Amino acid sequence: MKKKNKKVNAAILIIGNEILSGRTQDKNISFIANWLNSKCGIKVEEVRIIPDVEKIIINNILLLSKKFNYVFTTGGIGPTHDDITAKSIARAF
Repeated sequence: MKKKNKKVNAAILIIGNEILSGRTQDKNISFIANWLNSKCGIKVEEVRIIPDVEKIIINNILLLSKKFNYVFTTGGIGPTHDDITAKSIARAF
C-alpha cells in the first residue's frame, strides 16, 4: 500500500505598526517563505500584516492556527510600549 504524503502548510503573521505605516520595510517574508518552501518542504499559503493591537493579534493567531499546520510570527517584540506580542499570543492559547 502506498503512503500518502501529508501536505504541511504554514502562514506568516507579521506584527507591527511600523510595517503598516511604511516606516520599516519587511525583509522577513521572503527569507522565511523561501527557507520553509525550499529547505523544509513546508508550503507557505498565507501572509498577513497586522497592527500591534492585542485583540487583532489574538484573533489572527487563533484563526491561522486552526487553518495551518504552522504559524510563524515576526515583529512586534521590542522595548517600546506597543510591543505586546508575547502577552497576546499567550492569551490566545
